[in-house]
Amino acid sequence: MRSVNSPAPAAPSPAPPPPPPPEHQRPPEHQRQAEHQRPPEHQRPAEPPPDQRFRPAPAPAPAAGAAQSPDTHAVRSTLAELEPVADKATSYFYALLFIRNPDLRALFPVAMDTQRDRLFKALLTAARHADDPAALTVYLSRLGRGHRKYGTRPEHYPAVGECLLAALARYAPATWNEATEAAWVRTYTAISQIMIDAAAEDEEQSPAWWQAEIVRHELRTPDIAVVTVRPDQPYPFLAGQYTTLETPWWPRVWRHYSFSAAPRPDGLLSFHVKAVPAGWVSGALVHRARPGDVLRLGPPAGSMIVDHSTDNGLLCLGGGTGIAPIKALVEDVAEHGRCRPVEVFYGARHAGDLYDIDTMLQLQRAHNWLSVRPVVSDGPTRGLSGELPAIVRQYGPWPAYDAYLSGPPGMIRSGVDTLVGIGIPSHRIRHDEIGGLMAAAPG
Repeated sequence: MRSVNSPAPAAPSPAPPPPPPPEHQRPPEHQRQAEHQRPPEHQRPAEPPPDQRFRPAPAPAPAAGAAQSPDTHAVRSTLAELEPVADKATSYFYALLFIRNPDLRALFPVAMDTQRDRLFKALLTAARHADDPAALTVYLSRLGRGHRKYGTRPEHYPAVGECLLAALARYAPATWNEATEAAWVRTYTAISQIMIDAAAEDEEQSPAWWQAEIVRHELRTPDIAVVTVRPDQPYPFLAGQYTTLETPWWPRVWRHYSFSAAPRPDGLLSFHVKAVPAGWVSGALVHRARPGDVLRLGPPAGSMIVDHSTDNGLLCLGGGTGIAPIKALVEDVAEHGRCRPVEVFYGARHAGDLYDIDTMLQLQRAHNWLSVRPVVSDGPTRGLSGELPAIVRQYGPWPAYDAYLSGPPGMIRSGVDTLVGIGIPSHRIRHDEIGGLMAAAPG
């Protein structure tokens, strides 16, 4: 097999979480199985449900008049052949990786189902988008920076590349030949180098992770907590962004959580966490964490931030714990001192699930440019009744508003469809990506 010469990434995946604790600290088998079936914790709405099996992402439509490079044609032909046997190829790739490089096994969790698919999916998704260098560089640079917290080093990348080529050769024999192998070597080498360079540049500017002590733990409902932490060094971020978070009870297992407040003078950070059935991290944060416990934070990420160069209004849809980054955006507008209308629709299934409504109403009383409308889909309510996107459709029009959406993936999809349908241009609708190339970003 042709050698992958350039140092290559141990994986453009949404980040391989390291192994869970020893067996005696892990839940029983039935609970571990339920972990793969649970809905996403809030995590970001962008993150796909963890039980989705890998299938190669569809190829982007080529730009008008754009010629497909020979390498891209070869890569996409391989992926088309691979699709029916993608699960087998994924399993083979990891088996080979760990047999040849047993030291790399420590970078991955014992329960491999979820992370296994993310890594292989990210590798192949990046290869499929090789003809879109701008988007690919943004995507891979973010992955390279995010992988620092797992201990990924440049010397890990060739091993991954060699095993990837072996898996492709075994499971795509009809399209695999010397020319195809050479195309994959060039593609993977380019992918690797972008990630390595981004990680090296980031290493000069920030740590791989931050230690953060819990200073306040407030249980808002039986399964929702507001957790406030003090990082051990300055943590730069913008309102609307999110981070990855690791607890001491599940070492090297990371989850995505939004910042629920704009940057504060005291440097404290807050998160809204909903415990879900068999949610290892969310359950620990809600039911086990206490002041004095120390968490680890990855770097900030996300582009759902306010454009302060315009006076456009903000139309904000927050579902469930998706209200957390919406609250941060409201605080950000207030701190910039410019009067621009902000309309918040805060949705939940039941009235009792509007756990942060008092905080949002306090903000409304403090700022005459802010309007907060609670929306309940099931059961009695003193507010608006119905599905969040449908309720938003009844108000407006919103010709001079930028839209922000945060919540469950289904709400994001229907919300985007609704907003486009009532005339808001897609470039003024902001949320963390749900699918496509960016969905595999680390979180």
